[in-house]
Amino acid sequence: MLLDCRGLTMRFGGVVALDGLDLRVDTGEILGLIGPNGSGKTTFFNILTGLYTSSTGQTQLAGQDITGYTPQRIFRSGVARTFQRSRLCLPVSIFDNIAVGNHAHHRTGLWFSLLKRRALAADVKSQVDIAHALLARFNPTLAQRMDQPVASLSMIDRRRVEICRALIGQPKLLLLDEPSAGMTFDETRALMNDLLAEKSRSPSLGIILIEHEMSVIERITERCIVLNFGKKIAEGHYRDVARDANVQAAYLGTQT
Repeated sequence: MLLDCRGLTMRFGGVVALDGLDLRVDTGEILGLIGPNGSGKTTFFNILTGLYTSSTGQTQLAGQDITGYTPQRIFRSGVARTFQRSRLCLPVSIFDNIAVGNHAHHRTGLWFSLLKRRALAADVKSQVDIAHALLARFNPTLAQRMDQPVASLSMIDRRRVEICRALIGQPKLLLLDEPSAGMTFDETRALMNDLLAEKSRSPSLGIILIEHEMSVIERITERCIVLNFGKKIAEGHYRDVARDANVQAAYLGTQT
């Protein structure tokens, strides 16, 4: 098992944003995380990446207890994410945006930069080569434009850059927060093709996907979990949970 979360609860004063969530992800699995707005999906991602510390509960990654770790330590343990709203620095080059995602593996520091110039140059070249190879798998044209600003890219290519930034650190678990947001149907389909192709190259990579486009969940996930008001209300294959009366009530707004 890659990820094992037990009893995760997140309270903000009197508000319970996540309520005793049990969730697991097997090695190499693509798990969908769905639910109405405000159901606790992004709160879960924020706990998992250390932006929030859960009120109660435990999280293990590949058998290692990462409960209460800082975001930096969780990243080094093998968790990377994207955000629903782009966190790219638009005036900065494609390469620089991607290289930020591998900061934990950079050799940095004033003395290293001043006294080990050849090693610094070799390190930069290595990062350029890695970013080039990664981009080429998503869009060969992007790999030839690494010195151009991200602001010059289409929405789908910006999403590709965000995913490459998350992947460059070679995570064990990739968290994708609504990657289809702001894209057309054709762009979404193309990006999912890219993800499935990348997944075939990295069979041990686990992915948790938050998504409101149910066609995406149905197509690429092997299992999904439905949240509502911070609680898990259904779990299983998409077609099974889509027929669940509690899930239908939650999405139609008829739940009492």
